[in-house]
This record gives sequence, C-alpha cells and structure tokens, in this order.
Amino acid sequence: MGGVPAVRAPRLLVVGSANVDFVARVDHLPAPGETVLAGSLSRSPGGKGANQAVAARRLGADAALLACVGEDPAGSELRAALRREGVSGHVEVCAEAPTGSALVVVQPGGDNTVTVAAGANALLSPAVVARRADLFDRVDAVLLQLEVPVSSALDAAGRARSAGARVVLNAAPLRQDAELGDLLRTVDVLVVNEEEALRLAGSPRPGAAAGFLDVAADLRRLGPAVAVVTLGRHGAVAAGAADRVAFPAPAVASVDAVGAGDAFCAGLTVALCEGFTLSDAVRFANACGALATGGVGAQASLPERRAVDDLLAREQPRAGSAPGSTGAVQF
Repeated sequence: MGGVPAVRAPRLLVVGSANVDFVARVDHLPAPGETVLAGSLSRSPGGKGANQAVAARRLGADAALLACVGEDPAGSELRAALRREGVSGHVEVCAEAPTGSALVVVQPGGDNTVTVAAGANALLSPAVVARRADLFDRVDAVLLQLEVPVSSALDAAGRARSAGARVVLNAAPLRQDAELGDLLRTVDVLVVNEEEALRLAGSPRPGAAAGFLDVAADLRRLGPAVAVVTLGRHGAVAAGAADRVAFPAPAVASVDAVGAGDAFCAGLTVALCEGFTLSDAVRFANACGALATGGVGAQASLPERRAVDDLLAREQPRAGSAPGSTGAVQF
C-alpha cells in the first residue's frame, strides 16, 4: 500500500449526528409528485456522525463521538448500539427534542435519497462542544459533518487546531450558512460528493469523471489543504498542494449505497492518520466505501479492517497520481 505503519491506533473524535434511519426499498426512486410502493420498511442506527465513528472503530481506530440524542427510546437504542461497537465519547441526552431521524429511499443497485429531520442533532451547540473540551485532548484527527449546526462544527474545528489535531470536514448536507466560509478555511481536508463540489466551486459539470480533478483543485482556494471529491461508482479524486490523484471504485456487487460515503470519510481519515500517502489513502477509502455498499443498512455493512485489506490485496491499482505522491500528506 505504501502507507507508513502506525505505532498505535489512530485516535479520532467525530463531532456530529446520530439518527434512527427508516429505510424504504422501492423499484425506482419517485419523481416529484409520484407515489411508489415500498417492498419493505426497516429501522436501523444511522446519522453521519455515528456512522463515521462506527466505521473508524471497525477500521481499527480509537473512535469517540460527540453527539446529541433525545430523551426517548430511540436515543437509548442509539447509545446502546454505539457502546456495542466500542465507540466512546459523549452522547448528550436532550429532553427538548426527539432523536434525529432519516427517511431513506433505496432502489435496486443502491442509489438512494435521504431526508433528515434533525431533532436533537440541532441541539449540538457550541456550548455542548465546550462542555466536552476534554475530548479534544490527544486526538490525531477530528472528523466533522454538517448534520449539526455549522457554528458547532466551526467551534470543534478551532479546538482541534488548537490541540494540534488534523481537521477533516465532510461538508454534507451542504447548506447556506454565514459561517461556512470560516469553517472551510479552518479544515485540513474537505470531502464532498460531486454535486456538493460543483455547488461549492461554482463550476459547470465536467464532461468526464476525470474533469473533477480540476474541480477538486479549485476547491482548495476555499481553504483546505486537500480537497477530495467522491464520485460514487466512478471512485474518487483528490487534490493537494503537490498531488492530484484519481482512483475508480473497486468492482463489488452493490446492494445499498447508504453509509458508503461515511465509510469513505472514516477510511480516508484513518489512513491519513496512519501516515498513508494521499494516493494510498484515497485508494483505501475507496475500498471502504465500496464494501459498505454490499449490505443493507448504514452501519450494518460498514467494513472491518481485514475485509478492506483483503479487497486491496486483490485489486491492482488502475489509476495513479501526478508526480510528487511519494510521501505522507503534510499539513
């Protein structure tokens, strides 16, 4: 792989959401105004923050989560599920709002739509982050998303920087916020999907997936040292100060793409903390995301480290990087 072996497990703090997912399986995604019949409806743990914390833990990291849930049975279930996974940290119980929830509609092949009701996630305020400032001590990276207030993510990013930790932002769901620009200037690594990348960069859609290399490079002007764009079944591209890398996704049988992006973000963060080059880190993250599409549910299909290593051992790199991708990424 070319990564530098870690002398200990990376220590990651995830600041983000915890939801209950309601997943409906349909023959096709509904068009506006269309009603479709679901073949099934299931309920499972989710939320970008919780998913990424669980994914990082399964990849061998010492993962902690800072989140808010409601004072309800759903919140108790999520906290119990995190304990079973070995995720530490602090999940605050809030009586003022119910646990967050997401309605996920999935069609054959894994493509999906997601609608989130934030609930208690909206109560993860800067004050809550400040109360658990101890969680930022001695972590290697802080991983953020935007299913919680941007002001809280910005506060967490600042604390991470002060503690000497790498800051990784999965800017999803992307929304207008006065503090988003400040947040982007505070992070080290930005991860977005292709639609989010085009909106942030203000760029037209490239004619081919490789054109997103230029989009990723353009995103660096917003502040991050590294910008990564995930492209679903087309893999991912990344741009750093000296590197531009692109890898297609490994060939796997996809069932459900829910959680694949979260697996990618966790894998990328773990790999960078372990000293992987940008090229190897993207390839590792691609494998994590691909494997996460092979099962049903956002967390149930998040891969263990051995499965990722086995897939990479079978897959020969089919793309590479520009000159300069020879050392660990420096920030």
